[in-house]
Order: sequence, then C-alpha cells, then structure tokens
Amino acid sequence: MGRKQDTLSTEFAFILPRGLIDSQNRVHRHGVMRLATAKDEILVQQERKVQENPAYGVLVMLARVITRLGSLNSVSPDLLEGLLLHDIAYLREFYNRINQQGNVQIPTQCPHCNTQYSVELKLAGES
Repeated sequence: MGRKQDTLSTEFAFILPRGLIDSQNRVHRHGVMRLATAKDEILVQQERKVQENPAYGVLVMLARVITRLGSLNSVSPDLLEGLLLHDIAYLREFYNRINQQGNVQIPTQCPHCNTQYSVELKLAGES
C-alpha cells in the first residue's frame, strides 16, 4: 500500500481590496505571497533603509515574500510605496496569518458593489 505523502503549502493567493496602479494605469489586485524564511528576516534587518527607518521594514519584507502582483513578476519596496494604506494593512494581516497561522478575519470589500465584509482565511490542513 502506498503512503499518503504530506505536502506543505508555501504560497498563498490574495486579492488586494484596492490594488496597485502602475504607470500604464493598470490595476494589480491579484497576487501570490510565499511563506517567509529566517533568511528574509535577517536580510530585511541588513537593509540600509530599514536601519535608517525601522518602519520601512514592512515594505522590504512584503517585497521579498510577494512573488507576483497582477502581471508584475517582481515587486520592490519602492513599488509598494504606491499602495494605499488600506492595502498595506491587508497585506500585513495576510502575512501574519500565513506565517503565524492565527485566526484572523481579513476585512475586504467587493469591487463591484463596495459591500464590506470579513473573510476568514483557511489554510491547508485546517478544518
């Protein structure tokens, strides 16, 4: 009999409440975030901008773990500076949720009717 192989999900899809508008006025809302590693934490602390302003660490970390945002395959801290605070707050909660597996309700808004509601993220292996 074959054994069931356990798998570890390391990437998670998300949809930003508002989205990032690029230089061609395209809105990027759908993205993928990977789990953070110890190396990510170390490299964020070594960044000059983070040493000058610790609050910048959030943008550096998010840029490291977001593997895709819309049609963008690369995300930089400078690019994330263009996000509205509502989207940054969403990404911070999403990051904490996937990395710490807490029970967080993520506030979101329907892009069509603007109805606001909360979504509880379900991760692989949770019941």
